[in-house]
Amino acid sequence: MRLTEQQVRALYGQDVQDRSGTKIGSVARVWADAAGEPTWVSVKTGMMGHHETMAPLTGAGMAEGRVTVPYDKATVKSAPTVDAGTNQPLDADQLAQLYRHYQLQQQERPPQRTPGSPELTRSEERLRVGTESQPAGTARLRKQVVTEDVHTIVPIEHDEVRVVHEPITEANRGDIRPDIRDEQREMELRAERPVVSKEQVPVERVRLAKDEVVEEQPIDEQVRRERIDAEVPEPARRRR
Repeated sequence: MRLTEQQVRALYGQDVQDRSGTKIGSVARVWADAAGEPTWVSVKTGMMGHHETMAPLTGAGMAEGRVTVPYDKATVKSAPTVDAGTNQPLDADQLAQLYRHYQLQQQERPPQRTPGSPELTRSEERLRVGTESQPAGTARLRKQVVTEDVHTIVPIEHDEVRVVHEPITEANRGDIRPDIRDEQREMELRAERPVVSKEQVPVERVRLAKDEVVEEQPIDEQVRRERIDAEVPEPARRRR
């Protein structure tokens, strides 16, 4: 595929589609053969990683900002890869793997990345915040015996003696014989006293329960990013 330098530069960033029109990714780099003709492109497939998939320009079509390769998406995505942003030419082993994968006739010399416009890759750090589980202490149930004072009131009974005088009347005088002498009578008296006993009874069950609580915690961190400044001589600066 013969392309002008302007067309080669225009390839960068264009969508890459398979033969059915399904998008595979976008052009990251253009690679030339030994004669300087562009023959391969490395494709960023959108997956987070440090590799780009290689696809041939042989038989590819270009129209309206996209490149259509004569292969299906699975074939391109399973092709050998190169490191993202590399400027190193493909070695013989990498090139042999590519030609075998796409069933193409192998060239004698490995392709080189086309020079294109001078460029730098600007990178920056992205903050990835996640969570991890770690011990936060141990909860325990401990049972101890403590002593406390209990005040209560219990009713008790006891006998009290009172003297009752009953006069002898004419009606019952005949039933009683007078007998003047020393004599005594006894009455057994009873009294209750408090008696304390103790019994052990279960009163409640106590257990530990765990609830997961989600709360927001602020994160303050620093990330680095690159800034690219262009130094252009005054006569070569574009006038706006």
